[in-house]
Amino acid sequence: MITKLSPIDTAKFVAAKQATSYVQSGMKVGLGTGSTAAWLVQCLGEMVRDQGLRIKGVPTSNRTAELARDAGIEIISLDEAKWLDLTIDGTDEYDSNLSLIKGGGGAHLREKIVATASDKMIVIADASKQVATLGAFPLPVEVLGFGMQTTQNLIAEMLISADVLGHEITQRMQGEAPYVSDEGNFILDLHLKRIGNPRQLSLDLNQIPGVVENGLFIDVCDIVITGHGNGRVELRDIINDTHDTVQFDVQDDGNLFADMAE
Repeated sequence: MITKLSPIDTAKFVAAKQATSYVQSGMKVGLGTGSTAAWLVQCLGEMVRDQGLRIKGVPTSNRTAELARDAGIEIISLDEAKWLDLTIDGTDEYDSNLSLIKGGGGAHLREKIVATASDKMIVIADASKQVATLGAFPLPVEVLGFGMQTTQNLIAEMLISADVLGHEITQRMQGEAPYVSDEGNFILDLHLKRIGNPRQLSLDLNQIPGVVENGLFIDVCDIVITGHGNGRVELRDIINDTHDTVQFDVQDDGNLFADMAE
């Protein structure tokens, strides 16, 4: 499957590969959105084809659903699943409390619904996603199209007294047109630089009329699996208060897992 990867792709791949060790036949698994989650879908698809893994996946976006179907993973809706054994997803930032900023791919609404309907949420990431304080990555806020300017003004007013450094708000665009989420909503990106109290900010944002959901994930993530370009993987389990390390073999020429190469 893999022949040669850049250090960043190596980090994403080994994180995704390690996360598959939590997946067992018969599980219902939430499938995240983004570049790291795409590696996970590929790894799970290979296990379905080559190892007889039997799972049902609940995708968090239309893009992930297409990837999963192409990989041979059975797809069901969250309503069909009712409850999930685990969700595995990427992140844009995470801190020492395993609080997250998600939504760079515009799917944080579905991602939050799926994650909170799971016994366990595992986040997979490369090392660049770990931060001391959330906020360098713009915080996505999904909003209704109706009265969007009013909603934006209310957010701006709230931010004046919030524990943040930046106050710029931009509407996410796709080319010259506004970005539209899978749920038909728009996204405002809040350029906050530093978020002093993520929990309070999340509560305040979701009280504003017109806000559908924000990209702060508080008390949702249970495990973070962080990959590095040299094949090292760190596992932080906040529930069991453990921190472990796994080393995958990366050859000198940049090839990963010689036994997997075609």
